[in-house]
Amino acid sequence: MRATRPVWAVPITMAAMLVQVMIGTLPVVLLMDRTNPFYRPLGMLGTTVASIVLVYAIRRYLGHQSWSGVRLTRSWSAAWHVPAGLLIGAVPVIAGNALSVTLDVATWTSWQEAVAPSLPYLALTVAFVVLGQAFPEELLWRGHLFDTLSDRLSPRMVLFVVSAGFGVMHIVSQSSADSPVEKLLYVVQATALGFACTAARVRSGAVWMAVGVHTGFHVGNMLTPTKDLRYDLQLILLTCVLFLVGLAVLPRSGKSPRRADAELPSRL
Repeated sequence: MRATRPVWAVPITMAAMLVQVMIGTLPVVLLMDRTNPFYRPLGMLGTTVASIVLVYAIRRYLGHQSWSGVRLTRSWSAAWHVPAGLLIGAVPVIAGNALSVTLDVATWTSWQEAVAPSLPYLALTVAFVVLGQAFPEELLWRGHLFDTLSDRLSPRMVLFVVSAGFGVMHIVSQSSADSPVEKLLYVVQATALGFACTAARVRSGAVWMAVGVHTGFHVGNMLTPTKDLRYDLQLILLTCVLFLVGLAVLPRSGKSPRRADAELPSRL
């Protein structure tokens, strides 16, 4: 089918990433005031629901693909995929921030002011990250697109295209980047995050570890907040750390994504 060809599958995925946010948050934007305590959680939950519906519709009606291909598996391994991914995502961010401070690229933000007040709500914050970003984006990129491209491209090209496409989408993201160089480096850093998440998808054969990596990235930044002095250099350091972690996570056996999927434990 034409929709499964890379030249179509990638832009369809990019468009879906924008549409799922707009559709998912539209009801709360229209019906609720921003001061409503349910405004944010319902908007994020809506994004997740919209992502599931969109991915299902794209696969069934455009690509004629089975839902199982997204590898949203229910297996015993999923119980450790998510926490393992959390560590894979959080540790490099914490290390990158610490290195930035050591090299005078950034300074620490006061723990008491920036972190301590939010610690009682850490579980809720993590849930917001999962619902608003990590799960819907990983389902789309490391679930749907990864599976779609794996039928037509080599494992290395799948790794490259899924990571780069995810990074390019962050051109429209809000960040501390001001100059064109910083904005470009922010996209490169997002590509490195995408590489780490895709490596986790290859390693585990399912989407859950990638969700954990994506979540861990945000949790690491939340627990070790910094104030940038040279944001461009900080982005470069974080990009390098994420890329190295992605390389470490990739399996050494040269398995294709399909072989990795085939070796997953049976579903519950």
